[in-house]
This record gives sequence, structure tokens and C-alpha cells, in this order.
Amino acid sequence: MNRKRVVILGATGSIGESALKVARDIPERMEIVGLAAKSNAQKLAAAANEVRPESVCLVDETQIDILRKSLDYQPRIFSGTAGLLQIACLTGADIVLVAIVGTGGLRPALAAIEAGKDLAVASKEILVMAGEIVMREARENGVHVLPVDSEHNAIFQCLEPARVRAARDGGVASPTDIRRIILTASGGPFRETPRAAFDSITPEQALKHPTWNMGPKITIDSATLFNKGLEMIEAHWLFGVEMKRVEVVIHPQSIVHSMVEFTDGSTLAQLSYSNMCFPIQYAVTWPERVPNTLPPLDFSKLSKLEFSTPRYDDFPALNLARRAGETGGTLPAVMNAANEMAVAAFLDQKVRFPEIWRIVEQVMNRHTPVAHPNLDAILRADQWARAQAQGCVQSAER
Repeated sequence: MNRKRVVILGATGSIGESALKVARDIPERMEIVGLAAKSNAQKLAAAANEVRPESVCLVDETQIDILRKSLDYQPRIFSGTAGLLQIACLTGADIVLVAIVGTGGLRPALAAIEAGKDLAVASKEILVMAGEIVMREARENGVHVLPVDSEHNAIFQCLEPARVRAARDGGVASPTDIRRIILTASGGPFRETPRAAFDSITPEQALKHPTWNMGPKITIDSATLFNKGLEMIEAHWLFGVEMKRVEVVIHPQSIVHSMVEFTDGSTLAQLSYSNMCFPIQYAVTWPERVPNTLPPLDFSKLSKLEFSTPRYDDFPALNLARRAGETGGTLPAVMNAANEMAVAAFLDQKVRFPEIWRIVEQVMNRHTPVAHPNLDAILRADQWARAQAQGCVQSAER
């Protein structure tokens, strides 16, 4: 029986909490050996006291004393951004789950790959900003990049038969078998809201997602559809398909998590209830499936499954993301950084909801992309975009 030793980066967020639930559910298959968080010392300590990993890390060094006092045992304690890199390379760990919101997960993800750890990716920014680098490093180090996003995990599962067949035949699964990757989107809380009403949307309204319980940044991204735009770029890198073969369909019930249409016209889909424990468990236990206590689908209670085309003109995030993904280089990092700044400004009530898209587009239009960038070039583009977006926010406030 293969028991995976897991490090969780972002242990106090919603993905981290779900990963802890999975560990409780399948303790014979998942052992948590490291937990890391940004600043919530008491929540990190509570999680550590329960699962008792050998190492913990708190990035905010001002909270270390609180962490120490709240622990009821003596793990190895790392701190700061340097500590985050150290715990990502923990000796004996098999897989590192990266669930850090924003750009903070990029360096530890690359460090984990270099240390020979498989990577379970829940942070979209890692592949959006540096998909070319991450996937190349994974290939060169012989490690797997396993998607935790429910949509990409669904695609990963749909492609599994092709991977098994290719492995049996001594080759690799070919993206030429794929006609389309179809990402499903709930449509967010404003799926049916008229465009004329967008200016009056409040942060409180935007934070009420109809099907998923997530952190504020990703919830706003779901409302603007930038979340799905980021996922399009992720799919491009994860599965080696061109952006033109990655599409989005609105599916309000969030039961079908994504689909793959093959060249023969057949389509495979993955279905389950909206619970992040499903994709987290599959990423950890892959290539095996393991019984658990999660509820199976009851088809007698599924009254309908609806699908529709996104309102591209009203939700321009999808076209902006397609442009960023097709252009490549540093443009996806610029789009991502500008969006982070615009979302933060909206949550602070400094800009209106539609200005999130406008700010991102303005910053993208000002950028001269660098092709095949190294990590330093990506991070420079990220910082440049943040400064540009901040200027756009200040202009919108005046």
C-alpha cells in the first residue's frame, strides 16, 4: 500500500483545509509531513497539533512566537520566504501541494521540483506566470505536475486512459488525440445579470458564489470569469494543447467539472459533487483510486444539467486570457498581476466591478512581451504590471 508523504503550502486556506479533511479520511494513504502558512499562526498551530507533521513553516516571522506558544509538541519550525523554500524541499516528502494564492507559490514550487518532489498544483498563478519553465523543469527532473483545480483534475482523469495506453505501448499520450478541452464554468453570481447593472455591483454581492466556497480573490475571479481565463492558460501548459483548442462552457450546476472531446468525436466528462476533496484526493493517490466517505452522485436527485455559451462581450476576461495565452512570454504574468491589483482595489471599494477588466486590458496594452522569459524576467514583468495597475487604480479614483 502506497502511503504518500505530503507537504501542504497554504495550509490555512480553503484548499489547505480540504487537504486536511482528505488526510483524515484516508490516513492509511496520506501522511502530512509539513504544513506552511503565511501569517495565521494560531490556525496553523491548530492544524499542526491535530496532524502532527514533523515540520511547520510560518512566512510572517513576526508571528513565530505565537506559533511556538500555540503548539503542543515540538516540530521543526521554518520561517520567512527562505523557510518556505526549505519546507518545500523536505527530505522524505513525496509530493508538495501548492495552495498559496498569488505569486508566492512560484519559487517554492520550482524548488520542490528541483528537489525531485511531485507537485500538486492548486495555485493557478504558478502555471499562468511560468508554465513553460515549470513544465520544462518537471520533465527534466522526472517529476509529475498533478492538477488540483477541479477542472484540470477532471481533464487529467479524462485523459488517463490515453496515458495508460501510451505507457503500455512504450510512448506518451499525444495531445493530437484531443480535438477540444472544454472547461466548465458556473458563470458566477452574475451569470444572468444585465451588463447595464455591472457598475452597481458591490464586493458583498460578488463574494456570494452560487456553488463554491473559496477565498475572496478566487471568488471575485469567478465573478469576472478571470478565474476561467487563468484556467485556459493552465490547461494549455498542463496538457500541451494550443490555446485555440481550449474552450469554456457555462454549466451552473458545477457537476460536470470539465470535458475532453477527442478527434473521433467522442467526449469524456468527469462528474462529482462540488467538493475540493475529490480532486485533492485523486492528485495525492494517483495513479490509484481509493475508497472514501465523500458522497457519490445521486442521479435521481439531479433534475437537470445545463450548458450555455459564455457572454464574451459582457465578460471580457476570457478574450483577454486567450490573447495572453496565445501571445505567451511575459504577457500572462502581466495579465495575472494586473488582475490581482484590480481585484484588491475592487474589494477595497476603490474601483467599480467593470473596471477590473478595463485595468487589466490597459496594462496588457502597454506591455511589450518578452518571449521565452527566465524567472527573473517573469518576476520583473509581474512587478512592472503591479505598478502600472496601481496607477490605473489611482486614475479611476480621481
